[in-house]
Amino acid sequence: MSTSAPNTQQMHFSIRYVSVYRYDADVVDNINALRIRPVTGGRQRVDDFTVRLTPEVRQHRHQDYFGTDVIEFEVTRPHRELVIDAQAHVTTEAQPEPPTADWSELAAPSYREAGSEFLMQTDDAPGHPLLAELQAEIAAATTPLDAALLASEAIPDRLEYRKGATYVDSTLADVLDVRAGVCQDFVHLGLNLLRAQGIAARYVSGYLYTLSGDEPEQTGDATASVEVDTHAWIEALLPSSGSEPRWVSIDPTNRGLTGECHVKIGHGRYYADVPPIKGIYRGTASSAIEARVTMTRTEPVG
Repeated sequence: MSTSAPNTQQMHFSIRYVSVYRYDADVVDNINALRIRPVTGGRQRVDDFTVRLTPEVRQHRHQDYFGTDVIEFEVTRPHRELVIDAQAHVTTEAQPEPPTADWSELAAPSYREAGSEFLMQTDDAPGHPLLAELQAEIAAATTPLDAALLASEAIPDRLEYRKGATYVDSTLADVLDVRAGVCQDFVHLGLNLLRAQGIAARYVSGYLYTLSGDEPEQTGDATASVEVDTHAWIEALLPSSGSEPRWVSIDPTNRGLTGECHVKIGHGRYYADVPPIKGIYRGTASSAIEARVTMTRTEPVG
């Protein structure tokens, strides 16, 4: 189990995202959409954000259907290398205490309306014995909050965190068969388990400040810069007696609620709604990519 960051009012991060694409022949009409800018809202604020592209081209920015910031660009002239270099300064806060309303609140029309498409399954493995076992375990939880927390423990209990065990397009059945995967797979399984109980849940893409390793400690060395991967976790819509339901963030890779070390980029129904980069180019060349994300604890900006 991970150890939470120190109990601070706020945390401040500098985040640098660099991806370098190299092609073994000229390519043209290289069209890309980036979802790498942290979101402002809720418990975090983006103090500044920049993107440099090489070759230099015009950037077009908008928000997608789910509210995630998207940066689109096209390199029309021939090139053999594309560099995306983004930097952000972000301030985060801890989540408030999650609501503890009981299961009956899920039947309220206001909850169904707020949950909308996040109540619908996006992947399933009907009849798979491991999935049936997990769904039965989650169904025994006493409240929706307990179900979400139980899922965040049950998933890493049953699955091994192992890079290379799955691929970006692996199905839920694939993950259950190998009993291993990465954060994306843990989240897809968690979405299925919560939605099966009528709890709206959505896939979150972001960054996680960690010391090292695949199942790292969430820590707070104010001088540390660390290399990280993009991360994924869950937001579950939990009912609250007498008030509107609230999205609560849970990390099944790190067993529990998210903290100040989690920096959100955006959310969707599943991974395909919020990939960090999605693109296509014209040409017969093959490509290789080098990607790096560096997070640094900083002092407040300004």
